[in-house]
Amino acid sequence: MDLAWYALLGLFFAGYLVLAGYDYGVGLLLARGGGPVGRRAALTALGPFFLGNEVWLVAAVGILFGAFPMLEGELLSGCYPAVAGALVGVILVTVGVQLRSRPSDERIRARWDRVVVVGSALAALGWGVLLAALLQGVPRQADGHVVGVTHLATPFAAAAGLAMVALVAVHGATFLTLRLPAADAAVLGRTARRLVPVALAAVAVATVVGLLSLRVRDSVQRPAVAVLLPVLLAAALLAARAALGRRRPGWALAATGAALAMPVALVGAALWPYVLVSTTDPAASLTVADAAASAPTLRLLAWVALPLLPALLGFQAMCMWVFRGRTDGRAPVYW
Repeated sequence: MDLAWYALLGLFFAGYLVLAGYDYGVGLLLARGGGPVGRRAALTALGPFFLGNEVWLVAAVGILFGAFPMLEGELLSGCYPAVAGALVGVILVTVGVQLRSRPSDERIRARWDRVVVVGSALAALGWGVLLAALLQGVPRQADGHVVGVTHLATPFAAAAGLAMVALVAVHGATFLTLRLPAADAAVLGRTARRLVPVALAAVAVATVVGLLSLRVRDSVQRPAVAVLLPVLLAAALLAARAALGRRRPGWALAATGAALAMPVALVGAALWPYVLVSTTDPAASLTVADAAASAPTLRLLAWVALPLLPALLGFQAMCMWVFRGRTDGRAPVYW
């Protein structure tokens, strides 16, 4: 049962990155005035979705607290700067998007837009660093506690964080090609196509730095998976670029979403059966089974999750269906 809950945790966190990823991507585009279109048009396209997308993070955190309490404690203590930075970013994005529309002064709106940009960058960077920290291992001692936070300040963590920022930027631009009026969407499509090589370069740098990192090589339990999934991520980005060139934003968004889900799959599959690999004491490495709550607790949680999971999926599907069109009321050519 611990494997099922671990897979569910990965599913919800990957779903959060895929759905909230375009929130942060659109937020990053505000640094350029909303890209080739205005800030107001970009945020209007995002408006119906961004609060609902954060529910996936709440669900993932709930699973972490309930099903993996030991892992939750170690993540909060050993990766506190990355987690805190990401959560601060999430709050800044939510507050900025909500409050920018209230004042009539354009200068005040511009300040809130900068808050959204900073929050988007913090969120993407923080989650990227957190995933990198899990993949490269943590200094967990024999007493079961992670010591210090200096393990977050590594070239691989920095490269992975920047790669996540690049991925969400591509995802956000691709999302706007699906939501904006056709004329604006065509311009955003070119922007998204130009961002794909940037994301590919960032992913390539992170992959090479990871392959050269002794900490990553020692932590990874399945090297083949650690090589295959970055290749699949690059293939997804290339597929997104091809779909954008053919003006098929639905396929492109699905491809960039798959690319954002890959890092979560990479961490889960490459470390299995461990969830935390100790870089100081191999015997202190934490397996998924050891991190999970007791079997009775997991069974009790299953009775709670069974009705909530289809409700969450149904709500997300309904939201995407109701707001599936462009902001001018026209239906896009998805596929």
